[in-house]
Amino acid sequence: MSTDSPNKRRRKNDFKASPQKVRSLDYFFGKKQDNFGNGQDSRSTNDRAAQVSNSDEGLTDEELARKLQAQWDEEDRTTSNGNTPSHDPKVNGKPGEEEVNETNPSQPPKENAFSNLGKKNTLSLQSATAEDDEVSTTVPFDQSPLTFDPKDYIPGLQREWAKQGNDATYSLLTRCFILINSTQSRIKIVDTLVNLLRTLIEGDPGSLLPAVWLATNSISPPYIDMELGLGGSAISKALKKVCGLDNAGLKTLYNKYGDAGDVAFEAKKRQSLTLKKPKPLTIKSVFECLVKVANAKGQGSQEVKQRLVERLVQDARGAEESRYIVRTLVQHLRIGAVKTTMLIALSRAFMLSKPAGAEFEIKDRTPLSKLSKQELAEVWSKGEELIKACFARRPNYNDIVPALLEIGISDELLIRCGLALHIPLRPMLGGITRDMGEMLTKLQGRDFSCEYKYDGQRAQVHCDAQGKVTIFSRHLEVMTDKYPDLVALVPQIRGEGVNSFIIEGEVVAVDRDSGELKPFQILANRARKDVVIQSVKVDVCLFSFDLMYLNGEELLDRPFRERRSLLRSLFVEIPNHFSWVKSLDATSMDGEAVSEFFKSATDMKCEGIMVKVLDNLPNPDLLESLDAEALPGGVADENSTPAPPTPSKKKSSKSSKANAAKDEDSSEKKNGSRRKALLSTYEPDKRLDSWLKVKKDYATTSDTIDLIPVGGWHGQGRKSAWWSPILLAARDPETGSLFAVTKCMSGFTDAFYKANKIKYAQDGENTLAQKPSYVEYVGHPDVWFEPQEVWEMAFADVTISPTYTAAIGLVHGEKGLSLRFPRFLKTREDKSLDEASTVDFLAALYRKQEARAPEAKANVEDEEEE
Repeated sequence: MSTDSPNKRRRKNDFKASPQKVRSLDYFFGKKQDNFGNGQDSRSTNDRAAQVSNSDEGLTDEELARKLQAQWDEEDRTTSNGNTPSHDPKVNGKPGEEEVNETNPSQPPKENAFSNLGKKNTLSLQSATAEDDEVSTTVPFDQSPLTFDPKDYIPGLQREWAKQGNDATYSLLTRCFILINSTQSRIKIVDTLVNLLRTLIEGDPGSLLPAVWLATNSISPPYIDMELGLGGSAISKALKKVCGLDNAGLKTLYNKYGDAGDVAFEAKKRQSLTLKKPKPLTIKSVFECLVKVANAKGQGSQEVKQRLVERLVQDARGAEESRYIVRTLVQHLRIGAVKTTMLIALSRAFMLSKPAGAEFEIKDRTPLSKLSKQELAEVWSKGEELIKACFARRPNYNDIVPALLEIGISDELLIRCGLALHIPLRPMLGGITRDMGEMLTKLQGRDFSCEYKYDGQRAQVHCDAQGKVTIFSRHLEVMTDKYPDLVALVPQIRGEGVNSFIIEGEVVAVDRDSGELKPFQILANRARKDVVIQSVKVDVCLFSFDLMYLNGEELLDRPFRERRSLLRSLFVEIPNHFSWVKSLDATSMDGEAVSEFFKSATDMKCEGIMVKVLDNLPNPDLLESLDAEALPGGVADENSTPAPPTPSKKKSSKSSKANAAKDEDSSEKKNGSRRKALLSTYEPDKRLDSWLKVKKDYATTSDTIDLIPVGGWHGQGRKSAWWSPILLAARDPETGSLFAVTKCMSGFTDAFYKANKIKYAQDGENTLAQKPSYVEYVGHPDVWFEPQEVWEMAFADVTISPTYTAAIGLVHGEKGLSLRFPRFLKTREDKSLDEASTVDFLAALYRKQEARAPEAKANVEDEEEE
């Protein structure tokens, strides 16, 4: 290359621009016009182009292109009015000659260089946004469902949908998301969802199911392996390619906004032109595209996923659609439409609307609008409880939504969506007690069973009549491949006459010879998939504690005493392979025996004990003893003894279950107790006081709470190479936000600090440059963590704080809650982010603390936590 080449000159500091005048696009177009014989000589054409070039020197290529396009458009309009300019090729053509067809190569090209814009096989600049869906963007979904009528908007919406194959557009769902994201009101969020669902039920029932999945930020239930499998790089590549960003521009936006969806919003908002005109998205097409992403497997799958992601980002209509498309892709939608909210919205929507041709009854909105809030809540509650019960037994919208479209809110729904083999039911959860005394107080007058709470993994084992076995975790994930030894054990433990069953227990690592229990960390070392029995190095034992299904029959409504009896009589115990949880039957009068049992559990390296009510009704003898102690002189009141005895062990129907609750409630009211009825039935997806857990950590002076690490500061002195302190947050299940609660620098080992610094390396994949918009905190850590794990923390007490806003308004009108002297205990590997402690739980701890020691209450309302 010569020294005078343009590349060489560009590198020199003394580079001078060429004296030759820079010619604009119009110069070349003018020259082209001359070649087509427009009646002017080349000299005059070039002179005119030069004049135009001189006047347009300050314009960019894009601005000049737009200006020239406007000129051509004006000339075309003039032609259509009969005033044909001299450069129009039609004037010089033969009379009656048709306009040149671009698809016919035998005909000469068109004179207008911009006339091919937007036509097939022509690379050209297009608007980056499709035509706005003005109908969807104005639907007032946030109105009360009792005043909102979908029929007022469906005709206009369907005209818009007709352009997209009669499918509901994604802009309608985006409209709902925007309204939900703009309010903190739980009532408004539910109302907005209800109205969206009603619009789809009446206008496009086929888009209802995809909309439900997208609004709940998932595409399948946990027990079906359909993960998007997208990393942050896939989103970044798509934004850079579609929106024309470079690495620096993308990093600048991410550092400023901290949320992938907000970055997409800003990038799309700034984009004005693209080479491919967006094709408006529909709710169905977005869901189907996500399914394709999840199903892409094997060689070349990443390229397939990348193209699908780019197509979604490309076709997003406007900045808001881009925001929620990207948030969906990163699986952090942040609209607060959690499971409970969606179930409530579905129940109310189907009580008010039905699809065309459906025969089930719905409620008239006019009478409902005249009811008080309490009366209206009672009307809603029946449908809500029905939907929640169905989802607890069959946690899959693919089963529930089609059934709702067919039969609506009816008792038949519980039959269609009841318990089924190889579909996990959501497990029942135990209430939390802080000490033994509180537990005994709650269960006064009751017979209960104390069980070892093993330090293992909860498992739900399904087996059908053909011998097929499926094992689910407490999070409903399939872990059959993880425990092939348990699968092989099933034929041996199934007693005579047992065809099919669902049992629940705890999988614990054990020493097969001695039976010694091993900690959960040993069990965690076991491989998760494709485990071969011959290669198993960590032996396990299944300690079963409940039987929920037997030979095609649900047992959920039967008392725990009966379920336990069936379990232990029909299944075969195999020591150190399959056994029952160790238990002790007791009453609130047996405090000393229960304390001894608790001690034996902790000595055996268990977490503590689970305490479960055995029967639906209280023990009359115990009630008599309690009444005798309560009355003056120790004499029992004749009218205080409840009439109903302990129920028989026949299968209880729904009515008998309700009657048991009613009888217990009335008997406890008669005795001056306001406690809720404690049923011994199995209640999926509920945390009730009929099951209580007493853990060894709870028995100490400090309570514990499960928090999410969200940030850290550079340590001082010896800890300068590590993150210390670390910022921890509780979650708000209604909004999806994380509220900072405290900083912690206690309880960590040096090994933990080192591993934590590697995991959350600065500028690493698990750290964020800026505060995520979903984290609520006024301070500025040196680094923000990507929320991904749960830590169990001990602490001295809960205090009111002006710095932290967690639980603000729950115990103090203007201040939040914080923790004093927090101490790290362990990482809760058995818990997901959705199971971290909530701000409501934090507020409950504060109230309990105040009630437990009012005389020691410290005046800390104005104290700012370090």
